[in-house]
Amino acid sequence: MTRAASGIGLAAAAGFARLVPGGCDLSSLAALHAFTGWFGRQEQRLDVLVNNAGVMPGQRTRTVDGVELTFATHVLAPWILIEGLAPLLRNAAPSRVINVTSGGQYDQKIPGGDVESDRAKYGPKRIYARTKREELVLTEQWAQRLGGTGVRVHAMHPGWADTAGVRNWMPAFRALTRPIIRTSEQGADTIVWLGGAPEAVETTGLFWHDRRPRPVTYLIGAGADDDATRRELWDHVAALAGRS
Repeated sequence: MTRAASGIGLAAAAGFARLVPGGCDLSSLAALHAFTGWFGRQEQRLDVLVNNAGVMPGQRTRTVDGVELTFATHVLAPWILIEGLAPLLRNAAPSRVINVTSGGQYDQKIPGGDVESDRAKYGPKRIYARTKREELVLTEQWAQRLGGTGVRVHAMHPGWADTAGVRNWMPAFRALTRPIIRTSEQGADTIVWLGGAPEAVETTGLFWHDRRPRPVTYLIGAGADDDATRRELWDHVAALAGRS
């Protein structure tokens, strides 16, 4: 199962903050809804939400709810967290949502009629990149839907960092890029920057890399997704979340 620790910063009398950890199984719909409900009872506002949990299973895996695991972690879970915590984000406006995606998304398009890639041959790298593409598209859709509320929604690409996924599934790439591959701290730089920089509340719906907005597609990549497929993705995720 995919688990991510979430923390709540609670202001203390001395002006410092204390971290209150809250566990959530991001592969479970019940756990996600329970977490957003618990968080809402604890706090009245949320300034920054970072969706950063990621998986790259070696074979096709289903969650307890029957959802493909990579899709559940990268696409469905962030959607539920944004939807469930939106009232607190509005209370803290201008607030920020930061979805961590991947440069691999440039090579993938959302498969119309098969947004969970159930009919595609499974490959850890391809499905990972495809779900990151879907997360980016949902970032743009959330930015539009939350327009005017003071909630800014961005995606970012941390660069090629020395993660478990790169070590396990991309050893040749890791060997070639060893001189330039990033540490976790370097990969997290733009995430932290977006959490506090004024530029992040002056815009919304952008894709960032190294503190700069970047194109979401390139001519040499897979290209843009059509409007019908983008709508299909949103509707499919909303239905899984019980919000259709």
